[in-house]
Amino acid sequence: MNLTINRDVFLPVLNNLNGVVETRPTLAILANVLLNVSPQQLRLTTTDMEVELSEAISGEFGQTGEVTIPARKILDICRTLPEGAEITLSVEDERVNVSSGRCRFSLLSLPAQEFPLVDPGDADISFTLPQKQFKSLLDRTAFAMARQDVRYYLNGVLLEAQNDRLRAVATDGHRLALCDVDITIPAEEKKQLIIPRKGVQELVRLVRETEAEMEVVMSRNHIRVVLDDLVFTSKLIDGKYPDYNRVIPEISANPVRAQRETLKKSLSRASILSSDKYRGVKISLEQDKLRSLVHNPEQEQAEDEIDVEYSGEDIEVGFNVSYLLDAVSIVQTDKVRLSVSSPKSGCLVLPEEGGECKYIVMPLLL
Repeated sequence: MNLTINRDVFLPVLNNLNGVVETRPTLAILANVLLNVSPQQLRLTTTDMEVELSEAISGEFGQTGEVTIPARKILDICRTLPEGAEITLSVEDERVNVSSGRCRFSLLSLPAQEFPLVDPGDADISFTLPQKQFKSLLDRTAFAMARQDVRYYLNGVLLEAQNDRLRAVATDGHRLALCDVDITIPAEEKKQLIIPRKGVQELVRLVRETEAEMEVVMSRNHIRVVLDDLVFTSKLIDGKYPDYNRVIPEISANPVRAQRETLKKSLSRASILSSDKYRGVKISLEQDKLRSLVHNPEQEQAEDEIDVEYSGEDIEVGFNVSYLLDAVSIVQTDKVRLSVSSPKSGCLVLPEEGGECKYIVMPLLL
């Protein structure tokens, strides 16, 4: 196999695919990128056995063949070459020779037939939607997923499709984020799957803020996302997601309405003196006032008061201030609604109008 490709075409694809390559892979072949050449297409693939990325480059290659080369090394080589440089790759025995101008590199190859490609199986449902809608779903929920929780099914994002609605849910047991988008889905029965953390992070990186269509294919054990010439495939977390509807409180008759930026700054000021371990803040609600109160183990105190719209009973309830700030920050309206029914109930954080996104922060005993 002997092919020539322009550095400015090759480099963006290598950048896209290197996100899944492990620094210290369990198998040596997983540090490599698979190059599969056909007369009019070059397809590159990387995987860590959980997530697979594959992208095609169209061109006149006039040959067929496949080879694997170290992914990070070929990426670094391309990065250091000048813009517009032509790169030639030729296979000789167990090595791939890379040349460009007066530069020469000889890289060790591993057998292409040993490269572990993912078989996603038969599709249960598939649908298309604008990339910006899918990206918005993940951006507004992924922050709440757990990190290395023993409840492994929480270490990812639940994707739920039913009745022309696509929903994303994430929780770590202390907070929950939920977001819906309306799309056309050919599924009357509910289809649920859990995308693992690494898959979610890669999707957030790859999906663009654009109206361009993307295809989502759900199967029993995998999710596949097609973005033009890029194909993302991820294994799913095998487990039953908890019934998240049970922890979503009803909106109280007298929710708090506050300017989002004003509330963020107030919570941020109070959080300066919060405990590094618990990050606790006590929220005190009175007629048209919200006070943030903090006491830390060094006997230091902070109090910050802002004007809000509130006409309910006086309430004091504790929260993790970081979780509360995350929820308030992700809301995309100028005003935010906080619904707190009692000191033992969670705080429901909502945008000024509409309910396509909901955020719940569970209380702390302070």
